[in-house]
Amino acid sequence: MSGVSKPTFAYLRKLGKNNNRPWFQENKPTYEIALADVKACVAVIEKKLSKIDEIEKVKIFRIYRDVRFSKDKTPYKTNFGVGFTRAGKERRGGFFVNISPGDSFIGGGFWGPNPADLLRIRKELEMDDKPMRKILKSANFKKHFDGLRGDEVKSSPKGFDKNHPNIDLIKKKQFLLGKDIKDGVVTDSGFSDEVVRTYKAMMPFFNYMSEVLTTDINGMPI
Repeated sequence: MSGVSKPTFAYLRKLGKNNNRPWFQENKPTYEIALADVKACVAVIEKKLSKIDEIEKVKIFRIYRDVRFSKDKTPYKTNFGVGFTRAGKERRGGFFVNISPGDSFIGGGFWGPNPADLLRIRKELEMDDKPMRKILKSANFKKHFDGLRGDEVKSSPKGFDKNHPNIDLIKKKQFLLGKDIKDGVVTDSGFSDEVVRTYKAMMPFFNYMSEVLTTDINGMPI
């Protein structure tokens, strides 16, 4: 089986209703079973994903929340988050899978580009938006995604004209893709294949961004 088991989803639902340390400790064995279940699914995904891309690192994020600076003091996450880091300087960005009852999704892109990378992307989009527009308008892209997601500035970044025709792309602070997935898909045996199909649909976007971020504004390698 290459999906997440229904008992894992049941555990996450119960955790959402009992998000406190005593309940978590009492049900720790069930958590360990759920974590092992997710790890097994992720291993299958990683193996299949390695056939279409090179993955440097896979991380299943901790269930424990950092509540130091949050108004929400519930101690545990009610999801399993999995990150896949692409290998090498020539491959940029990463993939993500969120497993959560009623809120699962497959995502990827650039969550927090460093200032230099963000400026390079914006300068490229200011100069020529055609390659990005072509990707976003392609039939296969639109089959999987609802457009480019991510936070953006309200008007325009410093140094860029707010009336520039490409300002909708330039003002992005994050460049993310996401596809919401129903619970029944996540628990189905074909879930790993659905993840890989979604990642394949992201590849033109990743290839474009990698080319931008490994060249200067004149297109010369850096």
